[in-house]
Amino acid sequence: MEDFNLSKENLNNQWKNNKRFKLGVYIGAGIIGSLVLFLAYRQLIWAPADTKADDGWWSALNYIEKDSTDQAIRLLVPFVKKYDGHTGGEIGQYLLGTQYMKKGEFQKALDQLEGVSVDDTYLATMIIGLQGDCLSELKKYTEAEEKYVEAASNIENEFTSPQYLFKAGLHAELSKNYERATAHFTKIKDEYPDYANQKTIERYIARVASVKSK
Repeated sequence: MEDFNLSKENLNNQWKNNKRFKLGVYIGAGIIGSLVLFLAYRQLIWAPADTKADDGWWSALNYIEKDSTDQAIRLLVPFVKKYDGHTGGEIGQYLLGTQYMKKGEFQKALDQLEGVSVDDTYLATMIIGLQGDCLSELKKYTEAEEKYVEAASNIENEFTSPQYLFKAGLHAELSKNYERATAHFTKIKDEYPDYANQKTIERYIARVASVKSK
């Protein structure tokens, strides 16, 4: 059973050590070979960019799939600078951000991810969520919460929306914004019952309520 100690130190430790809470950090790097390829393909069909720009990020992807993070970064840095604004360049910038995340260089990752502009709503939502993960690692919990809320509402669905709302609630707690934490958890309970049952969301609501009453 989960430890529901209400101290901020305990909550920080749970966030630091619980891989489930950090899953979003690794999504960008871990599913590059499947989801990102699919989304990128759609992006290229809808808004084709220069052929050279397209070829550049595909080359970097080969290194990423081999976990050659440093090599991918060396290729992507000049590529992104050269093709910024092109579809291929934007995808390259997204990939560069995920590689900085893998290295634990979260400020660099955030700088890249904040500059990405894509038309695909699903990829855009993932990018917003990853920005939240970077801010969390930088201990900017209020800003992280805001990003998670933005990601949750960017494209509302039964999968990503409650996940990001849950992260928003956890980070509101870390910032001692208990009313907002309650609002996030309650929204999950009311609008996403399947996810609420999975996370036993009532416990989180009760935890926040007990802190507020002190």
